Amino acid sequence: MTDTPEIFADRLLGFSLPCRDARGRAVRLDAVLDEILGAHDYPAPVTHLLAEALVLAALMGALLKEEGAQLTMQAQTQDGPVRLLVCDYRGGEMRGYADFDRDRLAQLGANPSLPSLFGQGFLAITFETGNRQRYQGIVPLEGHSLAAACETYFFQSEQIPTLLKVGIRAQGQSCVAGGVLLQHLPQGEVGRERLHARFDHPDWEHVAVLAGSLSHDELVDGGLSMEALVWRLFHEESEIRVDPGAALTKGCRCTVAHYKDVLARFPEDERDAMRNNAGDIVVDCAFCSREFIVDI
Repeated sequence: MTDTPEIFADRLLGFSLPCRDARGRAVRLDAVLDEILGAHDYPAPVTHLLAEALVLAALMGALLKEEGAQLTMQAQTQDGPVRLLVCDYRGGEMRGYADFDRDRLAQLGANPSLPSLFGQGFLAITFETGNRQRYQGIVPLEGHSLAAACETYFFQSEQIPTLLKVGIRAQGQSCVAGGVLLQHLPQGEVGRERLHARFDHPDWEHVAVLAGSLSHDELVDGGLSMEALVWRLFHEESEIRVDPGAALTKGCRCTVAHYKDVLARFPEDERDAMRNNAGDIVVDCAFCSREFIVDI
């Protein structure tokens, strides 16, 4: 292991196992998670769901290296009580929001399953590069968790063997969530026709078994740094490389200047139709639960 400071929360950690052709990302969200969730009065099932989504967005977004690159994850349905869940990651800045039917959600009880929350929903994951090229994959919201749906995305859209583990602990108004992403990138194995061989590769099977042993308690243990967690998993490997990543913050782009710039692109007659009885255009930021009066 390299000599780096301990990383406990709200900062990404990248790591790789060169002898196994594997790379990974690890994260634990604490204060930044409370800040994002605290903008809304979410019931417990939605808090749990959005916390998981934010961990996954951080892990997958950390795969992007270009400045200005962004990952957006959106889960949506027409027939479930959670109508929309969306979060994004850009250069360490995160935001997230969920829209749901509170009455229908209350009928599901304390620990509803993913299918009961979304019904016949879908998950869209969009990678946007620094030069604004977009790559999107859409998969059904199937399985027991959002993490499982994201693994399906990598299987179908990227053809990359991927393991995702997420743990969440909520106590009152406070929530801690941690996660690990692990991928196998064997040299010389490229293309869909090699996918089965890659998933059966002994190096991938080895690291996947080790990472699969991660417990929920380890992922949310505030006294265990993510670097120590990686070392605990893979200390018998010949080499582990770690790369401390970006610090994580709540990053919403809800400013009057931003909305003014967006609204300036609309024809004047359309802007007039947006005005209220007082003649103001009021923009509601769903992410931050704030309203902005835009003078334009």
